[in-house]
Amino acid sequence: MSPKSPPTNPSAAETARLPLGFRAGHGACGIKANSALDLALFVSDVPACSAGVFTQNRVVGAPVKVSRTRVGRSTSRAVLMNSGNSNACTGDRGIADAQTMTATVADQLGCEPDDVLVCSTGVIGRFLPIEKITAGIPSLVESLGDSPESMTQAATAMMTTDTFCKTVSREVVINGKTVTVSGAAKGAAMIAPNMATMLSVIMTDAAISLADADRLLRLGVDPSFNCISIDGHTSTSDTVILLANGASGVSLDPETEPLLADLIQQVCTALAQMIIHDAEGADHFVTVDVSGLRTVAEARVIAKAICEGDLVKTAITGNDPNWGRIVSAAGYTGVEFEESDVSLWLNGFPLYQAGTPVPFEKATVSEAMRSGNVHIDLRFTLGEAHCRMWTSDLTAEYVRLNSDYTT
Repeated sequence: MSPKSPPTNPSAAETARLPLGFRAGHGACGIKANSALDLALFVSDVPACSAGVFTQNRVVGAPVKVSRTRVGRSTSRAVLMNSGNSNACTGDRGIADAQTMTATVADQLGCEPDDVLVCSTGVIGRFLPIEKITAGIPSLVESLGDSPESMTQAATAMMTTDTFCKTVSREVVINGKTVTVSGAAKGAAMIAPNMATMLSVIMTDAAISLADADRLLRLGVDPSFNCISIDGHTSTSDTVILLANGASGVSLDPETEPLLADLIQQVCTALAQMIIHDAEGADHFVTVDVSGLRTVAEARVIAKAICEGDLVKTAITGNDPNWGRIVSAAGYTGVEFEESDVSLWLNGFPLYQAGTPVPFEKATVSEAMRSGNVHIDLRFTLGEAHCRMWTSDLTAEYVRLNSDYTT
């Protein structure tokens, strides 16, 4: 995407349908109060190839440890998720509980425990109420359905501080056959590149080999989930899993690969943007384009610094076009450049050009920011590399929500 293209303005939610051969279920087992949904299950009715990417944090939840050993097989059948408790920093008992969860689902589905992947999200450092979870799994399996409503309910059960469920589906017709890629995600804070406090399952009815599934998932995740940041805090639970069951009858080949790769990236990008759109307490959806660098790595480190700069984010909260905070954030990254190499546009208004301030009407730019969508377009003259990232502003409500989270 060109750095001069307008940023995407994601909708709050989409109605998504499941690919052929997939079902989704939901349940409430008592992890959350007031009988809120807290169990989600995504099932392929036939064996599927799986791939996964996980948090880069060295402190990881037990489900991450279990699922890391189980992705990359051609017999995967299901992804089980619970919300309200991350099962992180829980030692050997946490591993045993995650394994018990998958074994219980496997018994219900008639497959091997290793063919069930598991994810958890919520508060860190608390043991799961495993008896409640195992007691709730039979009804969870009974709830499985292939309707859009089933997809929505499962996505709702994944939520913690999210304010809306996040589901997406995209389709393409190949040789007269419809191929679908669908995904569900959760996330609203503790979000940083190299993933964040977010879970996502991506499903497709295309036939994709194990090696190709891993490659296509990483190609989808890198410009999407790895390009969002709310607070720079990479969590213990981040997981994105891809299941491909081949039920559509369409296989990956040189002709279909670009189409399928694009669908997977579209789904990942839409879900990632929804996470930013739902950022805790946020009033602004912010797109950051950094272009004209020597390498993508240079562009990304500058974009990340802008996305995570508290002074940048608070200025956006106040609809303040304080462009000096943006330019100086680029300057402290260690990337080598001269001030004359830099120009800045904010929501299409030129504020700084080739190292020199540009006169502008502050009230006009501020009013444009009040729309809730802010586009920071920082351009260098050093090369052709570009990176686009997304973030949110930093509000008092974000501080309140995260200071009260466990009390």
